Amino acid sequence: MFLRSLTAPLTTIRGIGPVLVPRFARLGIRDAAGLLCHYPRDWEDRSRRVPIKDFHRSRVCTEVTVIARDWIGFGRMRALKVHVEDESGRAALLCFNRPWMEKQLVPGRRYRLCGHFYYKYREIQSSSFEIEPIVPGELAGFGRILPVYPLSAGLTQAMLRRFVSRALEQYAQNLENELPAEIIERDRLLPKAAALKAVHFPASALELELAKKTLIYEELFYLEIMVGRRAIARKKSAASPVSPARFSASDRAFTPPQKRLLERLPFSLTAGQEEAVADINRDMAHNDAPPMARLLQGDVGSGKTLVSFLAALRAVEDRGQAAIMAPTELLARQHAENAARLLEPLGLRIAFLTGNIKAAGRKELLRSLSLGEIDIVVGTHALFSKDVHYKNLTLVVIDEQHRFGVTQRSLIMAKGGRPHLLMMSATPIPRTLALTVFGDMDVSVIRDLPPGRKPVKTHLAKESSEGRVYGFVRGEIAAGRQAYFVYPLIEGGVEADLKDAVSMADRLAREVFPDFSLALVHSKLDEEKKRLTMDRFRAGEIKILVATSVVEVGVDVPNASCMVIEHAERFGLSALHQLRGRVGRGGDQSYCFLVYSDELTEDGKARLKVMLENTDGFVIAEEDLKLRGPGQIAGIEQSGYLDLGIANPVRDAEALARARTDAFAILEMDPGLLLPQSRVVARVLEEAPPFGEVAL
Repeated sequence: MFLRSLTAPLTTIRGIGPVLVPRFARLGIRDAAGLLCHYPRDWEDRSRRVPIKDFHRSRVCTEVTVIARDWIGFGRMRALKVHVEDESGRAALLCFNRPWMEKQLVPGRRYRLCGHFYYKYREIQSSSFEIEPIVPGELAGFGRILPVYPLSAGLTQAMLRRFVSRALEQYAQNLENELPAEIIERDRLLPKAAALKAVHFPASALELELAKKTLIYEELFYLEIMVGRRAIARKKSAASPVSPARFSASDRAFTPPQKRLLERLPFSLTAGQEEAVADINRDMAHNDAPPMARLLQGDVGSGKTLVSFLAALRAVEDRGQAAIMAPTELLARQHAENAARLLEPLGLRIAFLTGNIKAAGRKELLRSLSLGEIDIVVGTHALFSKDVHYKNLTLVVIDEQHRFGVTQRSLIMAKGGRPHLLMMSATPIPRTLALTVFGDMDVSVIRDLPPGRKPVKTHLAKESSEGRVYGFVRGEIAAGRQAYFVYPLIEGGVEADLKDAVSMADRLAREVFPDFSLALVHSKLDEEKKRLTMDRFRAGEIKILVATSVVEVGVDVPNASCMVIEHAERFGLSALHQLRGRVGRGGDQSYCFLVYSDELTEDGKARLKVMLENTDGFVIAEEDLKLRGPGQIAGIEQSGYLDLGIANPVRDAEALARARTDAFAILEMDPGLLLPQSRVVARVLEEAPPFGEVAL
């Protein structure tokens, strides 16, 4: 019997009635298997005695005598206070909302006590504790390692421990192993039944570590089985026809139209760009090959957009069409303008499509697109609207892929037969995450920057020192350059202690920089107003742009040399790196000032120092991944991915790499092999459609 088959209702477990079912549902527990896979978030070692006097070193776990009881407070605030002692000292137990404990804790009797204690009001106290009477020959929850579970309202640790223990007795005795026998033997892992029992109620710290090792590996193994099967499914599919005739390894795979574009550029491609184009051309070179699925990574300013234009040229050569999708109208418009400037002189027909295109113009544009009269269309989410039809969509380019959910990616892919896919990210994706979320894709990385770019100098500044920052920026603007000021909020709201873009734009214009032109841009403004403001900023008519993170991507103003980010502690590290990348795009030395709260903790300062000490986006992304988790970095909150029970791809990177090797080796020998699937990963497999339906 495999764990996946344990669909027995919770009510079959003794003590769980209909009243408790909705409480378990809030934790995602709906059957016996769900309860067994509700893994502890921590464990308490109650096998080691810690007396009251050592409360500051560890969690107290001792035997005490109740010496007195009294009541503190008045009315609703009235609470029971119980005084206890062991041979090392005395302490007070504050029984908030637990008046019934007056009958349970009797002066003169002995109890086992475990809890977190602190020193307050000249005594050692605890309001978070567990206590039980000493029964000769019975240790109950003491003298052992106990699980600490995630809870919801109406459920306690004692209840979870009791019900999990009963579920183990009823259902886990005869579970079959879900990992191949050779892997269990090779890595000396526990059998599944033993691992489940040990992860909930370990007999020792050693057994607990072995149980965690087993279950973590099992989850990662099946996650990589899923990735491998998707890779196999993709390779079996047929690509949209793109002729291989012009492919030549000797000239770095540039086709004649691509060469004509490169000849018109006032600069040469970097080595990273050349290699990326070669990778893409190889992917698209053969009719009988599977469609390309490539992730193009490159730091801010590395030239990914130009690579995507060269890919679009490759697709259009044989009467195909390319769609380039960006997350914001601001970025899409910039891509469209650049595409028109670079590609229209080569004879290509470029169109721009967003939800704000007026009805009359939109109708004609959609007609031309469906007839194949448009070669490359650049736009936002409007590219996959129901009324949008393509004659021969051959290539889909998704810029800033982390801004799109899985469903949105699938909708644009569905507009073609089996189009090639190029996803681009200026938020470098760490290897640990790439192995999971993008493990069935090929990856190209542009690590070099165009020649002449100077690294942006980063400075940390307290909020109380912002006057000096303003003074420095004034000097840069007076020298003919421009500056950004970025804030976490559009307008002041609940968090009154935070500065916002609207009020600060007014203050900066009136009090700080009255002699310089200043404008405001944020997501709530009309698109036309945003466009006009950005055009004036690019033209140099506006010297200071006050904004929210709407300028995080796609804003290219070479003359801007200063980026001031206020309340920098409120932004993720990857967002800070993206914002910093808005400056340093010209030949002048540029600067980024991260202004933080005077009350920022040491941990918060250490986090910002990552930005101070690193310019490599991959290093920053690794740190951001540790701090924020994989979902927010990769834009996978909607995908069902990484919804694991006990594994963590970042923490367990070594196990992930081994699991990937094992999974791919097994699938290579037998792609159709049917393996039992762990309960948690089974849910991921069932909820996440195959590659062709959801473009990861």
